[in-house]
Amino acid sequence: MRRSRVFLFGFLVILILLFLIFWAPFKKDKASEPFSHMSPIDQAYERILTSSVHPVEGEQLIEGALRGMAETLGDPYSKYMTKEEAKAHRESLADERVGIGLEIMENKGRFIVVTPMKESPAEKAGVKPYDEIVRVDGQRVEGKSLTDLLSVIKGKKGTNVSLTVFRETEDRHVEMKMTRSALQIQTVTSEKIDQDDSSIGYVSISMFGEKTAEEWEEQTRTLVKQGIDGLVIDVRGNPGGYLHSVEQVVGTMLKGGQIFAYMQDSKGVLEPLTVKSTKEDDYTKTMKRMPIVLLQNEGSASASEVLSGALKSNQRATIAGSKSFGKGTVQETWELTNGGEMKLSSHKWLTPSQQWIHGTGIEADFEVKASELYQLEPLPISGSYQVGDYHEDILYGQKFLKASGFKITRVDGYFDEDTARAVKAFKEQKKVNNEPKMDIVFYQTARETILTYKTSKKHDDQLQMSLGYLFHSIQK
Repeated sequence: MRRSRVFLFGFLVILILLFLIFWAPFKKDKASEPFSHMSPIDQAYERILTSSVHPVEGEQLIEGALRGMAETLGDPYSKYMTKEEAKAHRESLADERVGIGLEIMENKGRFIVVTPMKESPAEKAGVKPYDEIVRVDGQRVEGKSLTDLLSVIKGKKGTNVSLTVFRETEDRHVEMKMTRSALQIQTVTSEKIDQDDSSIGYVSISMFGEKTAEEWEEQTRTLVKQGIDGLVIDVRGNPGGYLHSVEQVVGTMLKGGQIFAYMQDSKGVLEPLTVKSTKEDDYTKTMKRMPIVLLQNEGSASASEVLSGALKSNQRATIAGSKSFGKGTVQETWELTNGGEMKLSSHKWLTPSQQWIHGTGIEADFEVKASELYQLEPLPISGSYQVGDYHEDILYGQKFLKASGFKITRVDGYFDEDTARAVKAFKEQKKVNNEPKMDIVFYQTARETILTYKTSKKHDDQLQMSLGYLFHSIQK
């Protein structure tokens, strides 16, 4: 009995060894499995996985190859996006997002709050402009990118997050807890501006998102009911967005059948894009005949340029401000099997006069420069500089002083005696310490001055010129 068991055990061992010997030549290492069926790529993929002293996952190599293919095009608008990046991109154009409602900027590795959205969890928790975010849920943010920070702050609706901020004005750290919630993103705002016996509707479009066309019609219908004689459309700083949104917006101002743009594919075939006919009522009749000024600047790009080109080429509006950015391509996005997306420039778009504005932009009919102070951004600077120092923060301070009307001879970042006198004069004017230094007090007061200046429309030279032009046209 024992012999038979020993014999059976020995037979099984021999059988297993024979199986391993014969199977081994046919077994493929994971690194040797081709993933592209293109020899150079497969060879590099296998060599990196088997020989590199820097460990890396195969999926990371594939994503690197996808990024490299997109970058080879030399087109800043064509790119590979991971699953997470693609989701973030879609959210940036959505009318509803989940989060805490913060606009954040990165400055020299520091993450500074630009502003919390009104009625957002961040505002309710007490977050203030210029707070510096130093920790999220107890974890330091030092060394992270802005994208990394935003992904950590975002989360599911109803979940909690805590922020620790450094509040420079109080020289202390503040910790705040808040609950993520749905945030309604409004892309269109408006107001009625009266002068003498005339009224102008002012409409600002920040981007062309999913619900922009609906917001546009709601806002402009209200203005038309209130009785306006002309319209100023402000797309300064509008980076673009969805083509279908701008198509619906421009359709309220052009007649059915009019061409608002051309699409040209990779083979050079042109396709005219025309305005759809709509049922006429008092609103549509008024929108199609009232005088319009479109206000743009170098930050107006893509879809906002489609709007500008459509109105200009069809002689439906006067373009004011400065030359636009110059983005004349349209991107399409394809989903990939790894969850990522490839975004490619698949078409050129041309104005109704068949002009391709890529790299050149759309010229304004009458150019109006914004004042130097109005163009300055209120940066969160906190250094301390005096005579003899040289720094880019000093250059910013010199630009501010010059734009504010103080006598200054150098605007190059070198702190000279003239700069010191101007700093002292500014501080005395604002009734703060009169030390001739660009310190925390100086930069904080400069920020407040810029913000106060920019919140008043009377200081917006481009808008004031546009309104003046319209009022003059109406009263003729």
